Order: sequence, then structure tokens, then C-alpha cells
Amino acid sequence: MHRICIYTQDIIILTGRSESYAREVLRDIRLLLKKERHQLITIAEFCEHMGLPYEDVFNRINKIGVR
Repeated sequence: MHRICIYTQDIIILTGRSESYAREVLRDIRLLLKKERHQLITIAEFCEHMGLPYEDVFNRINKIGVR
């Protein structure tokens, strides 16, 4: 089963930035999408916000094709 939600630790690994930066990104996405604090952010929403290719990020998070 593949994961479709993104978490702070995923953003840290993908961007190489700090935990506070990753939390800020998630907070910004929640504000823009008018989501509540308990609602999850999907990989697709993250990719659209950051301008990253969905397939690459999805595969990386789900360890598809990564050695």
C-alpha cells in the first residue's frame, strides 16, 4: 500500500531544510487550502504548492525505484 500523505519528516528529507521550515510549509498549505489543524496534507497538494513533480516525490516517499 502506498502512502498519499506527506509529513514533516518527508519534507525535511526532500528539501534538506530544518524541521521548523517543514512545519511552516505544512502550515502555509493548510492556510491556503483552508484545512483545519487535524487534516492531513497530500503529496499532490504539497507538490502543487512547491512546484515539484508529483511522480518523483510520490516515488521517493514510497521508496519506488530508489536504491
